[in-house]
Parts: sequence; C-alpha cells; structure tokens
Amino acid sequence: MSRHRHLGTATLALGLVVLTDVLRVFLPSVITIFGQAASTPAELLGAFALGWFVLALAAPPLVRLVGGRVVGVVAVALLGVARLVLTAGPGGDAQLWLASAGLLAGLVWLAATAARGERTVVPGLALGLAAAALGHVLVGTYDLVWRGSWAAWVAGGVMVVALLAGEVLLARRPGASTPVPHGRAWLLVGPALLLGGMVALSPAVVSTATSYWFGAAGTASTPLFAFAPLGVALAVFLLAALTPPRPGTRLVWPGLLLAGVLLFGYGPPALLTVAVLLSAAGLGGCLASADGAAVPSARSATRRGYAAVGGMLVFAVVSVLYYAAYDLGYPNGWLPALVAALTGLIALEGRLRPGPATAPATEEFGAPAAAPAVQGATTFARLPRVPIAVLAALTAVVAAVVHEPWPVATNRPGPPEQVRVVAYNIRMGFGMDGRFDLPALERAVRGADVVALSEVDRGWLLNGGHDTLHLLSDRLGLPYVFAPAADALWGDAVLSRWPVDRARTRVLPAVGAPTGAQALGVTVDFSEGVRLAVVSTHLQPPPGADPVVQARAVAEFATGYADGLPLVVAGDFNTEPGDPAFTALTGAGLVDAFAAARPVPTSPADDPRDQIDHVFVSPDLVASDAVATPGTASDHLPVAVTLTLPGGAG
Repeated sequence: MSRHRHLGTATLALGLVVLTDVLRVFLPSVITIFGQAASTPAELLGAFALGWFVLALAAPPLVRLVGGRVVGVVAVALLGVARLVLTAGPGGDAQLWLASAGLLAGLVWLAATAARGERTVVPGLALGLAAAALGHVLVGTYDLVWRGSWAAWVAGGVMVVALLAGEVLLARRPGASTPVPHGRAWLLVGPALLLGGMVALSPAVVSTATSYWFGAAGTASTPLFAFAPLGVALAVFLLAALTPPRPGTRLVWPGLLLAGVLLFGYGPPALLTVAVLLSAAGLGGCLASADGAAVPSARSATRRGYAAVGGMLVFAVVSVLYYAAYDLGYPNGWLPALVAALTGLIALEGRLRPGPATAPATEEFGAPAAAPAVQGATTFARLPRVPIAVLAALTAVVAAVVHEPWPVATNRPGPPEQVRVVAYNIRMGFGMDGRFDLPALERAVRGADVVALSEVDRGWLLNGGHDTLHLLSDRLGLPYVFAPAADALWGDAVLSRWPVDRARTRVLPAVGAPTGAQALGVTVDFSEGVRLAVVSTHLQPPPGADPVVQARAVAEFATGYADGLPLVVAGDFNTEPGDPAFTALTGAGLVDAFAAARPVPTSPADDPRDQIDHVFVSPDLVASDAVATPGTASDHLPVAVTLTLPGGAG
C-alpha cells in the first residue's frame, strides 16, 4: 500500500498544480473579460466568480451516486483539456468559459479525490503548493499558459498526461486499507491555496519584498537574486508540513501564521519578507497539525467531499471580498487574518488521537471492501522531507540566478539632447482580450528612455500572482523605482535608461476614492550635471467627481520636488483637458505636452474616446512628436512624447 499511497500523494500534488494554473487564468479573466474594463459592478463580478464554487457543492452527491473513481477520471480529464486549450491563448469569452469549465472540473475532481479515502491530503497538499510555487518561480512568474510556445505545450502536455495516468491507476487499484484523514484536513485545501498564493509561497510577493530592501520611503531599485528568499520559505514550509507535529508546538504554528498574515496586511513594506517567512512556516506547521486519523465510511467520504469543496468556497469568498475592497472602499487586511485564524483552529482540532485497533471494511463509492487497518499510521516518516526541502530551496535559488535583471543599456556617451518619455496605465499587464501579454507590453514602450507606469501589479493573487514590473524591467533592460498605492503590491513606477536617485513619494488625499493614490518622484541623472525630475502618478477620483484635490496635491508635490530642475509629470490622471483637475495642473505652471496634438484619446484602448492619460512638463522643456500609440495590451493607450532638454538642439 506504500506504493499506492505515494501515487495518491503525487497525483493530488500534480492535480493541485494544474488546478492552480487554471485559477491563475480564471481569476483575472473574471475581472478583465467578464468585468469589461471595470464597467461591471463589483457585486456582479463577485457573484459570477462565486457561482462556480457554489455549483461545485453538487459534486459530493454526484460522487456518491456515480462513484468516485469514474467521476475522478472524467473530471481530471476535463481539467487537463481546459488547461491545454488555454495554452493556445484564445482570449476573450472563449478564455473566460474555458477557465470557468476547467475550474469546475478541478473542484469536482478535488471532491472525488477527498471521497476516495486516502491518507494523502497533507503531504499531497504541501507538495502541490510547493511544486506550484517552484514552477511559477522557474518561469519568473510569467506562466507557461500565457506563452503559447512549443515548450509551453510540451510542459503542459506532460503534466496533464501524468495527472491523468495517475488518476487512472488509482481508479484501478484495490480499495484503500489505511485510515483516512478526517474531513477537517480537507477543509484546509482552499485556505492553504489562498494564504500560499497571497503571501506565504508567492514568488511575486517575494521578489517585491526583496525590492524593498534596496530603497527607502516605499520605493526600490531592481534587486539582485529577487526570488532567492523563496528558497528559505519553501524549505521551512516543507519541513514544517512533512514533520510529525509535537504536542509542545501546537500553538506555535497558528501563532506564526497569524503573525505573518497580520504583518502582510498591516505591517510596513520593508517587513514583507518577514511576513512571507513567518506565514510559510506557520502554514506548513498547521497543515501537519491538521492531519488526523478516522474510520473509513461512506458517510465520512461524503463529509470529506463537502469539506474539500467548502474549503475552496472559503478561498473564493475571501478572494472576492479582499480584492473587491479596492473597488468598494472598505478595510480588507482582516480578511486573510481571519482565514489564518480559521486555519489555526482547524489545526488545533486535528490532533492525532489514538483510535480503535481496527476499522470495519466498507465499500466506498464503488471501491472493493478494504481490509481492517491499524489506526494512527502516518505518512510523515515515509517522505524524505529534508531532501525535498533542500531540493526546493536550491531550485528557487537557481531560479533567482536565472532571472537576475538585465544590466541597463544606455549606449550613449554623455547627456542626451532629447529624451523619449512614455506614460502607460498597464492594467496589471492584461490586455483588452483578457490575456497577460508581456511581449505586447514590451512593444508598447520599447525605445522609451523614461517610462511612467500606472496600475502596476506586483503579486496580487487576483491577477495570477505576477510581478509585472520585474518582468517588464527584465525584458526592457531598464531598472525601476516602485511606489505602492493601494497596498505594498500595487501602485506606480518609473523605469529609466539612466541612473535615478532622490526617490520620494507622497500619499494623495483619498477624497472618497476606494483605491489609494500616490505621487512618485525620481531624478534622472544624465551625467555632467544634467538632471531631470520625473513624477509618476495615477489619480483616483471619487465616484462621479473630478480628482481636483489630488491634482492640486500632485502639482504641489511635483514643483516642490523638482526645486528648479526640468520637470515631467506623467500618468493616468482620470481627467480631460479643461476639467478642474487638468486646470489645476496647468495653473500650477505646468505645460500640456500634448497641446499641439489634441485631441489625443487614450481610453478605452479598442475604441479610444477619453483623453485621460497625460504628460505635463515645465516650460523649459520643448515637447514634440506627441502620440498615443495604438494597441490593446492594456485598456489604455500609452502616450509618448519627445522632450528636448534645456540647452539641447531643437
């Protein structure tokens, strides 16, 4: 039975990797495709997303009626097909419905796996979470499913075939004869996926966290070995998850998990790495503590199925509520803390209690009757936890080396006469078709000397857990400076072909807007005493109003920050020429760099009507070649302008 047990563990782990891949497409598709560029109410978005998880509650009765083996094989086949077809990058409605169908199939498979009655949930879940994180870091958080290359097809095909083969072999084996975990352990699948993807095991969060080591006031430079701390997080997570829990440590793991998640939600960005390590250790320990023995029965199998789907429903509800806060405007830091507390409570209840010496044999969902089994057996000692943890850590370190940032390529002696400036709201990297299209983003800003980015996502689970800024910086060979706005993972940035210094940020008045806003100032040093002040911002107006209060704050900050240097203020201002906010900026002495080219509509990208993305400059800068570049890599168009520096040739 050891061979079967390890097969069950490996199949569960691999299935969770494939399900995670589909989730990384489903979640942003709900926002960017069903949401239609923020035109759909947040409540309707949430109802659509939650509906698929609620529908999966029908899976346990289906498993009981048809049989777990048949349902498991069919569901995993549908999950695999959806995962492979998504690699073709269909975009649009096809992508949304494929991802939704794949998610539902994955949830049904999870219910069938839980009902099967194997003692694999804790090691399978731990290894699945770790494998998903390692796979994501090896591709630099740019998922294979978005790439569409032959390598992506091959890798996806190998995973799907291996998963289906494992499921078929499990369906053909004799009935289980080992004790099975209580349903409470299956309840942790959803919370573990949530906390792991949100903070504990997210490569994007780790790379963002390391970037805060290199800067002050919430800004950062491109870090070296950005993903290296993930190796430590994975090692402590796996060691804690695969080590038998000791009675004296039962309160330690929930405490570490809660502390890490609270630090993630309420702590300063500089301590984000600490939050990752604490939550990784705590999550692993809680998984180990939740493992427990129970007597197999048809009734307990149904409970396990409901527990697995119910835990995923927790994942969905908290994900929706957490990220909807940035549209509806309410505090959300307590939500992951609530999940951490729930996880800790389940762990504390999951003691390895001694049970009866034998269990009655039962036929469970079409499985042959199992022989009596001894209670209390565990899988902890059977897995080489130290080699697994070391291998995971080394893999993460190798990925850190592979994904080191490219060196900046100025290729120009001395200060330039002209500088090409681009401002671009990248909508977290997702285009109008709902695809995460990194090459299209790169093409949109390629050739720019200075780039001001808005809506930069550096690890939100809702958007698939990408560090979009790090990815784009690497492809362009331009280091960045980042400033958080909504939280430590979402904000604005400046990329520059020349070195920058004096990074400063100013939090802007909220004035009723749900999403936070800030202004980021950096100074570009062209050498020989030639310098340029650049301010990147994204104004967030209150519902139905003009962001004039924020515009005044930006103008005051920018002119004070420049202190006589030539100045550029660029970004998504959510205001049209002639509106009060626009007038507040020009009234402060700034010049509209696009005045001679107006009208320059920039939104929405597929049918631009609104002029809301702008570049303002100080009067000593001469603007030319102003244009909004066509493209659908975001829901905005990038705006570009060439600036002649004071004293330069016209």
